Amino acid sequence: MSTTTPSKRTGGRSAAVIHSVRTAVEELVKEKGSERVTVPMIAERAGVNPTSIYRRWGDLPTLLNDIATYHLDPDRPLAERGDLRDDLTDWASGIVTHFRKPVNAALLRGGAGAAGERASDCLRNRRTEAAQLLARHPETAVTEDDVMDVVIAPIVNRVIFQPWTLGDSTADDMVARLFRAGAGSADEGTRRGAASGDTP
Repeated sequence: MSTTTPSKRTGGRSAAVIHSVRTAVEELVKEKGSERVTVPMIAERAGVNPTSIYRRWGDLPTLLNDIATYHLDPDRPLAERGDLRDDLTDWASGIVTHFRKPVNAALLRGGAGAAGERASDCLRNRRTEAAQLLARHPETAVTEDDVMDVVIAPIVNRVIFQPWTLGDSTADDMVARLFRAGAGSADEGTRRGAASGDTP
């Protein structure tokens, strides 16, 4: 009786290719800087055909953005400490820690430098996360735009232009600034009123 060997699924091969490409990008950026890395160079290091890279990512900036942000999985669990300020501080600290690694900063700079008018994955994913955090606290006056403008934009600006200014206190400083601003004052006022029994 003849037997038929089942065909292998392509998922494993696809995952292996993605891993090889990401590893190649990180190694090359460390060695040469993102501005000197090319798709053929990545393909050679990863052991894949350049057309495979173009087919999956489209172009080099998209690939760099993907590599820069894939460790920051938008579906990862976000801090839930019961207080919006604490949640935002933990979240921002994770972002700062990620981009304090020189290779991640270089990848973000490379992707942002060629992004043009397109929204980068980094900013789009961070806005989604901000919305998730704020949704837990419907009483807050803080908005997604407030978080992006006062917390994320300064962090990204430092990553791209002044990476040496990212420190252990950066996240705390940015979130404290958010709650010192007008957006935070309304939120704090609501809390004080609730604590004293006053009706707003």
